[in-house]
Amino acid sequence: MENKVILVGKSIEELESFMIENNQSKYRARQVYNRLYIKPAKDIDSMTDLPVKTREMLKEKTQLCSISIKDKQVSKDGTIKFLFELQDGCCVEAVLMRFDNRANLTACISTQVGCPMGCDFCATAKLGFTRNLDTDEIIQQIFLIQSDTGLKVTNIVYMGQGEPLLNFDSLINSIKIFREHFQVGARRITVSTCGIIPSINKLADLNFQSTLAISLHAPNQEIRETIMPVAKKYKFNGLISALKQYTEKTKRRVTIEYVLMSNINDSVENAKELAAAISKLKSNVNLIVYNQNEKSHYKKPKKEAVQKFKYILEASGKKVTIRLERGNDIDAACGQLSLKMKTQKNCN
Repeated sequence: MENKVILVGKSIEELESFMIENNQSKYRARQVYNRLYIKPAKDIDSMTDLPVKTREMLKEKTQLCSISIKDKQVSKDGTIKFLFELQDGCCVEAVLMRFDNRANLTACISTQVGCPMGCDFCATAKLGFTRNLDTDEIIQQIFLIQSDTGLKVTNIVYMGQGEPLLNFDSLINSIKIFREHFQVGARRITVSTCGIIPSINKLADLNFQSTLAISLHAPNQEIRETIMPVAKKYKFNGLISALKQYTEKTKRRVTIEYVLMSNINDSVENAKELAAAISKLKSNVNLIVYNQNEKSHYKKPKKEAVQKFKYILEASGKKVTIRLERGNDIDAACGQLSLKMKTQKNCN
C-alpha cells in the first residue's frame, strides 16, 4: 500500500505521463481515465479492457484509492449510507440519495473528520474534531459511491461531516476535479456552511458559481447563539450582510437552510422574524424537519408547525421547500453511524 500512486484524482495528462514512464501508450491512459471517472471500476482487475500486463503493472505500482468502504447501510427508500475508513484509521460518512425514481442522484459528502463547530443539535458535533480531509479523500468518496453502486452521481452536496469553509483549499480543489473529471456541472454542486464570513467573502471574490447554502437554523442572534456556537464569533446580522454582498457579486441566489426543532425555532413568531430578516436577501429557503437521534434532547416538530412556518415564509415572497425525509430507518443523519460504531476510537 505504501508509496503506491493513487489513481483517483489524476488528470488525463498525469495518467499519460505515468503510462509513458512505465512503457505504456497514451491510449492506455485514456482507458484508465474512463474507468476512474466515466465507468468507475471496483478494482484494477475489473479493468478488463486493459491488457493483463498493463493491469499487473498497475496493481504493482498503483492503487485506486487511499480510503475504503468500512460499512454500508441501505434504507427501504433507497438511501445508502457509507462509512469510509481513511488510511490513519479515522472514518467519515457520505450518503447517496435518490428521489421518486428521478434520474438525479445526490451524494452528500464530508470535508472533515468530525466537526469543530459544535452545533448543539448535530450528531457529528458529538464526535469532536480530528482533522481536515485532503482533496483526494474528498473526491474518493464519490468514486467509491459510484464504483460500489454502478450509479452515476449527478449532484454533489458538501453537507456531510465537517465545515467545508474551514477546509477551503481542499474544497475548491475538489470542486474543480468534480467538474473537470467527474463531469458534474457547477450548478449541480452545493456547499453548505454554518456561516464562516471571511470564507464567504473569498467565495464572492472568486465569483463562485455553485450553490451556497447557509445553515442558519434560527431567526435571530439570541436563538442562533444558543444552538450554534459559531454565532458568537460571526453574528447573525453580520452574516446576513455578508450574504447580501455575496449575492450582489456573484449574481447567485443563496439557499437558507433551517432545521425545524420543536419549541426551539418553529413557532409562528420565529417564522415571521425569519421572513423579515431575509426579506432583502436574494434567497430560497429549505426547511428541514429535525431527524431525532438517541444522543440529542431536541425533538421533531409537529406537521402543523412545519406547514404554518412554510406558509408564512411563502407569503413573504420566498420560494420554500421542505426537504424530503430520507433514511429514517438507518443512521442517515451526519455522524450517527460513526457514533453508533464508535469508530473514531481508531483514529490516530
